[in-house]
Amino acid sequence: MPTYIMLSTLTPEGVQTVKNNPQRIREVNNEVAQLGAKVTAQWSTLGRYDFINIVEAPDEQTMARVSLELGSRGTARYETLPAIPIDDFIASL
Repeated sequence: MPTYIMLSTLTPEGVQTVKNNPQRIREVNNEVAQLGAKVTAQWSTLGRYDFINIVEAPDEQTMARVSLELGSRGTARYETLPAIPIDDFIASL
């Protein structure tokens, strides 16, 4: 299944939500699963992005739906990158 890197930056509303209910992070992961994708790894980071998520989805359309749904809430901004396995990348050269 294709892998995507999803970079997340919380908005002020999102910061307040996470502060008041840290478990909301796991709830969102469950919602991602309901949209047809799966969060396989997740880190909280310091710096430009608040979270780095590794997400598997069957195709780009599913990942676009996930990004649009999460982004429409206004609690975070997302940047999604398709991840190409290095062997596949080298083979394509």
